[in-house]
Amino acid sequence: MAETRQWRLASRPVGEPTTENFELVTVDRPEPDDGEVLVKTLYQSVDPYMRGRMRDAESYAEPWDVGDPMQAGVVGEVIESEADAFSAGDVVTGDLYWAEHAVADADELQRVNPELGPISTALGVLGMPGVTAFWGLLDVGDPNPGDTVVVSAAAGAVGSVVGQLARINGARVVGTAGSDEKTEWLTEELGFDAAINYKETDDLGSAMAEACPDGIDVYFDNVGGPITDAVWPQLNVHSRVAVCGQIALYNETEVPTGPRKLAKLIETRAKVEGLLVGDYQDRWGEALQRLSKFVGEDEIRYRENVVEGFENAPDAFLGLFEGENIGKQLVKVAERSD
Repeated sequence: MAETRQWRLASRPVGEPTTENFELVTVDRPEPDDGEVLVKTLYQSVDPYMRGRMRDAESYAEPWDVGDPMQAGVVGEVIESEADAFSAGDVVTGDLYWAEHAVADADELQRVNPELGPISTALGVLGMPGVTAFWGLLDVGDPNPGDTVVVSAAAGAVGSVVGQLARINGARVVGTAGSDEKTEWLTEELGFDAAINYKETDDLGSAMAEACPDGIDVYFDNVGGPITDAVWPQLNVHSRVAVCGQIALYNETEVPTGPRKLAKLIETRAKVEGLLVGDYQDRWGEALQRLSKFVGEDEIRYRENVVEGFENAPDAFLGLFEGENIGKQLVKVAERSD
C-alpha cells in the first residue's frame, strides 16, 4: 500500500509552541469510500487561530487531541474520487489534515476556480482570510467615507485586505506592523495613509494620537495587548471595534487581568463586537465575487510568504508568532500533476 506523511500534535505547548510539540509520522495512504475523494495537498495554510486548538480548553474551534493529526485549510488535487461531484485532476479546497494526502467527504470541499487567481489565493485573499476581512470590516466595522480606520497586524493576510477595503470605501487608513519593511509596504503599495512600526515606537499612545488627529472611528483588532491599549483613548463617539484576533495573548500562560478600559465605551457609546468568519458561511460567495473583482482590477493587492516543503510546516506556523510573514503564510507541499 502507498504511504503518506502527516503532522500530529505531539504534546500541548506551555507558552509559545516549539518544534517539540509536533511529530511527523508516515502512515498508509487512505482510500476513499463512497461519497469521498482522496486529495493530494498542494498548499497548506498556517494560521494564528491554530494556537488555540493546541490547548485542552473549550473555544470556538475544537481542540486537537494529543497524538491526532492537526487540521488546516488546504488547496489540493483530487487523486481518486468516489463522488459524482469531483473527478481526478480537480483542484479543491477544504479543512483537511496537515498531511500530504487526506480523504474528505465531497460535501466538505469546494472547487477552486483558477480563473479568479493563482490557486494558492484560495487560502488567502480569495479564501478564509479575505472573507474574514470583507465581512469583518463591512458588516461589523461598517466604515463610512471620511472615517479613520485603524488596523492592527495590518501586514498580515487579514489586516492587509481590511485596510485596502477601507481605502476603497473612502476611509482614511492607519495600520500597525512590526517592521519598516512592512510599514513601507502598507503605505507605498497598499495605499494606507499612515503606518506605525510598533517595535520601534517608544510611546505607542503618542504615535497613535499623531497618526489619528481626528480620532478613530473603526478599529479592526487582530492582536489585542498594548496596541489595543493605545487605540482606546482615541476612539470617537459611536466608533466600532471589530475583534478578530488576539495574537498578542495567544501564548500567555495566564490571561492578564482586565478589562479596565470599559469606561471609555460609556463616553463614546462605542460598539465592540467579536467576529467569526463561520457566521458568514451563507454569504461566502458574495464576498469572493467582490474580492476577485477587486483583485482583478488591482484595487486589492496581496503577498504570499510561501515556505517550501511539507517537513517545514511547523516552522512556518511558528514563524507567525515571530512576525516573519508579510501577507499570507503558506506551505507549498507538492506540484500539481501534469
